[in-house]
Amino acid sequence: MTIVDNIIAWYSAHMNYASITALMTIESSFIPFPSEVVIPPAAFVANQPDSVLYATDSYILNVLIIVLFGTLGAMLGAIINYYLSCWLGRPIIYKFADSKLGHLCLLSGEKIARAEEYFREHGNISTFVGRFIPGIRQLISIPAGLAKMKLLPFLLYTFLGAFIWNCVLALLGYVAAGNIELIKEYSHELSVAILILFGIVLVYFVVKKIIASTKK
Repeated sequence: MTIVDNIIAWYSAHMNYASITALMTIESSFIPFPSEVVIPPAAFVANQPDSVLYATDSYILNVLIIVLFGTLGAMLGAIINYYLSCWLGRPIIYKFADSKLGHLCLLSGEKIARAEEYFREHGNISTFVGRFIPGIRQLISIPAGLAKMKLLPFLLYTFLGAFIWNCVLALLGYVAAGNIELIKEYSHELSVAILILFGIVLVYFVVKKIIASTKK
């Protein structure tokens, strides 16, 4: 079994709001871990009639609270990346990404450079849109930190992006009946669909603004 498999097995036996927050913090930091194995299974369990889990007390998982704690974890992980990038700076971040430990975390200078390029091209809004892009999702906080993006917009965009994405994952968990492979397959397609939808909305408002300006 891989490390991820061991964590998934542990999570299945300890599925609660604390473990959801912890794993989503890891997922949103520089340590690679798929959010598809955290939120969807919890949402699936929450929708079952026998969803009472036994930890120190008996309680029932709630889908909305799962999404909120998952979003909290995503924000904590993003904040870790943001402040580490602010404090360490570009040379150390790239050196770490190309180190053996960085490679163990599935990082590389090329991946960081790709995230930086995306951030430069799209600006602050990329910390929102980037939450829906595989390969960028976990890294978009790094260029935001390197660019010393203002904290309040960073937190706002990160919260909105993470919250919407976790809602999508929760819905997937319900529809796919907790099937991890099916969830992974459709999560990529939904990422593309969300980006296309945002693109259409953006084009609509741009065209509307241009039309309004020509009428003056």
